[in-house]
Amino acid sequence: MKVTILGCSGGIGGGRHTTALLVDDDILIDAGSGATKLSLEQLAAIDHVFITHTHLDHILALPLMLDSVGAMRDRPVTVYAIDSVIEILRQDIFNWRIWPDFTEVPEERPYLRYQAIEVYEPIRLGKRSITALPASHTVPAVGYQLDSGAASLVFSGDTGPNPALWDWLNHIENLRVVIVETAFPQDEHGIAEASKHLSPKLLAVELAQLKRSAEVYITHLKPGREQTIMEEIAQHASNDHQPRVLEEGRVFWL
Repeated sequence: MKVTILGCSGGIGGGRHTTALLVDDDILIDAGSGATKLSLEQLAAIDHVFITHTHLDHILALPLMLDSVGAMRDRPVTVYAIDSVIEILRQDIFNWRIWPDFTEVPEERPYLRYQAIEVYEPIRLGKRSITALPASHTVPAVGYQLDSGAASLVFSGDTGPNPALWDWLNHIENLRVVIVETAFPQDEHGIAEASKHLSPKLLAVELAQLKRSAEVYITHLKPGREQTIMEEIAQHASNDHQPRVLEEGRVFWL
């Protein structure tokens, strides 16, 4: 399994792109602005999109992708999400006011179909397994475990303190990579708490719950504050885990 980081910033500007992970050639985990880096041919090859939550930085490319390549495909793109996330997409995005409802058009071959998923219940696509994991955010949200069989990568999605996530990770025997958000520097800790994101001290508390050995990467850093956040993370990190910044273009082989 090949996982390519298309976007991992907490915002845009200066070449930054928001969250999107390409799995092999046919799966997206979130569809932030990072997905706009793909060619038309690459976008047309996407059969499955797994959404963590409906904030714009995680879905903004999805409506445009469907409109751009839907006619190039012979079947709908399947969007996987928990029920409450699908309901928001139906009501607030694909509602004919913001964007066409591509579950209805074209009538003879719609561009979009939804598939509801449950936390902790894996979706198997060939030899690959993708499992929604709990997240604690201001809107309904999940993270995901990507499991090739040989190794697993876990993406926290947007989340504040989340003991259930670490409990699950501690039971993943083939855990290799953990991608976890830390959106705000310590001087904006109050904003992090209010918006259910992590700050460096909160991250240290979270990582103290991780009992397995794994590579830890930090995502969703606020633009212009990346260096400060990573320096503060290093100050508070334990010897057990030394988080590194996640960079666009990074490829993980699982």
